[in-house]
Amino acid sequence: MSFDLVFFGGTGDLTWRKLMPALFQAFRHGKLPEGGRILAVARDDQTDERYREWLKERFREVDGAKRPNDEEFERFAALIHYRRMDLSQPDHYAGLKEWLDARNADTVVLYLATSPHLFTGICQQLGAVGLNHDKVRVVLEKPLGHDLASAQEINRAVRSVFAEAQAFRIDHYLGKPSVQNLMALRFGNALFEPLWRRESIANIQITLAERLGVGTRGAFYDGTGALRDMIQNHALQLLTMIAMEPPARNDADAIRDEKLKVLRSLKPFTPDSVARDVVRGQYRAGSIEGKAVPGYLEEVKVPPDSACETFVALRTEVNNWRWAGVPFYLRTGKRLAERDAQIVVNFRPVPHKIFPGASQPNRLVIKLQPEDGLELQLLAQKGAGHGEQLTPVSLDLDFDKAFATQRVGAYERLLLDAIAGRLNLFVRSDEQEQAWRWVEPILDAWAADASGPRPYSAGSWGPAAASALVARDGFSWAEEQ
Repeated sequence: MSFDLVFFGGTGDLTWRKLMPALFQAFRHGKLPEGGRILAVARDDQTDERYREWLKERFREVDGAKRPNDEEFERFAALIHYRRMDLSQPDHYAGLKEWLDARNADTVVLYLATSPHLFTGICQQLGAVGLNHDKVRVVLEKPLGHDLASAQEINRAVRSVFAEAQAFRIDHYLGKPSVQNLMALRFGNALFEPLWRRESIANIQITLAERLGVGTRGAFYDGTGALRDMIQNHALQLLTMIAMEPPARNDADAIRDEKLKVLRSLKPFTPDSVARDVVRGQYRAGSIEGKAVPGYLEEVKVPPDSACETFVALRTEVNNWRWAGVPFYLRTGKRLAERDAQIVVNFRPVPHKIFPGASQPNRLVIKLQPEDGLELQLLAQKGAGHGEQLTPVSLDLDFDKAFATQRVGAYERLLLDAIAGRLNLFVRSDEQEQAWRWVEPILDAWAADASGPRPYSAGSWGPAAASALVARDGFSWAEEQ
């Protein structure tokens, strides 16, 4: 299958840090289809050869194991081309179409690795020159909008040019092998599904924690914040995969229909419930791994009076028969104690104790990063004698060790899926808009609240109010248990 893959924003950070290295890994593993061309477009005046040399220098910053040697890069670079484009000039789109039509590949993938405010104009220009025929797919990188209205505007512009089946809205979290295993865990095994309901589960916690601060991205992050950057997309997508009903088929629309039902069943927020069930924080100076780090307000390009949140913890419920009354806790933040992404399913205690001592409920820990695996925490007897207390034990599965072959990275998987036309791991427009619809009351309540985010020290697990949020229901976060 011949394909042309075009990166708009071909000299941007996303392209050289994530997309090109991911394509190289697919090329190295022999998974990139034959007959492919990769075209980078940007405003810089470069030749193919100069762009390849520039990219080779950038590859020196890629992780060692994923870095090509000279021979590998030479073979990979033969696929790469460059074209100068001013995205505001209609004749430049006509020139791009002419370049693509000269070969007439089986598939054309147009990846918009640009600022989202350019999406509308790019899509309209592509449609004007006829680069929206049935061989074309368009990939839209997050963030898709700043709120519901802007997301709807982008979707209207995309729909005016492309069919929904041609639009691939990317959330790189969905490409992680550990996230894909959520589907396998739930719907490829009979073990957990009978227990996956309110009768057996006490609460579910989703944590996406980072040790890093905003670094040099202060200006971008200050206009975004943790709620938009992590909760509205990544955390909610994980919640839908945990809470969804079994789809009838393993195809894109069947899966996305069930995820949309979960989003529509989420308990809506009011100003009162935002004040009660949502905690926002902002990191202050502290220590990470024994090294002093600055507070958010001291970071580069962050306004000294910023009220941007770098931490969010919230409580919600899925109002349906399966999950009624089960709290879901979502938490994300920067400069936290650990780099840790995990889902913790806390089961209910046994209904009647027959063993002495405290009875710790079972837990299933789904590890997303930096580890990728499952940990099932049980209770057992050591066999030391009569009347002994039960001892916690764990069944621990490390997927990286269990699967000896090289596992496919997130962007590698998603790029290959876009080329192949597989939509399962991409977000549909109605999903995306419903997620914005759910978080918007939080944004509105914060805009009317002059108190701003709660401070927390870098290297901690966030404001104390986040622990109180869970303790109010008689529970605690996983690291506090």
